[in-house]
Amino acid sequence: MTMISKLYKKWYLALKILPFVGLIIILKFIAHQFNGEFISLNPLFSGVVTANIFLLGFLLAGVLTDYKESEKLPGELAISIETIADECMIIYKKTKAKPAEESLVYILGMIDSINGWFYKKESTRSLMDNLSGLNDFFLDFESLTQANFIARLKQEQSVIRRILTRIHTIRETSFVSAGYAIAEAITVFLIIGLIFVKIDPIYEAMFFISAIAFLQTYMIVLIKDLDNPFEFYVKERGTDEISLKPLNDFRQRLDEKIKSSLKNS
Repeated sequence: MTMISKLYKKWYLALKILPFVGLIIILKFIAHQFNGEFISLNPLFSGVVTANIFLLGFLLAGVLTDYKESEKLPGELAISIETIADECMIIYKKTKAKPAEESLVYILGMIDSINGWFYKKESTRSLMDNLSGLNDFFLDFESLTQANFIARLKQEQSVIRRILTRIHTIRETSFVSAGYAIAEAITVFLIIGLIFVKIDPIYEAMFFISAIAFLQTYMIVLIKDLDNPFEFYVKERGTDEISLKPLNDFRQRLDEKIKSSLKNS
């Protein structure tokens, strides 16, 4: 990643809301020029700002909990799939059985399905059906390996199913929608009030309204961006999506293992 890419990723959200802040400054200037500042500065303004920041802090703390959990999920998913693939590889190397070879190719296709699912190119139901399709291979393995190995494979399959369900829930569920609504409403009313409040001199008014508008708007956009860290399917997605590198790296390793095993067989 180049330095420019890193800087863009770091300041993407700030750049995204700067036009909105610029519009507010222009509206404030117009209101000042045409004597439209009919609201007197009141200490209650600071109380509203503080209350909204407290609410935004509550929302941010909630989405950060899910975000930190989400960071681990692709890695744990890759580990569980790799565990199943390793067991299948062991069976194949030991017996050269056709079901073991086919299971490895099937797992490779399942990884591609999971990647497509992250981009909403495949449905959750279809992905779960693919995962259940491993049962046919486990049934064939009963005559090729010990029962405790089959039990371990079923256990890892259950872990994968649990991880996929958790990712689906995080992706499809918004954190406290009513909290978002009230935070957005307060921010809008506060910014409108600051546009029409009388603050002298004008340069101080421009500074304070731009700072407050930037802070409040940035926090809302940041919280919404963190609320769904699996927005790979959105064209103009944010920069805080969870990395799928563990899953992609494993896919590449498995492909190399399969080609090497088939070449040596």
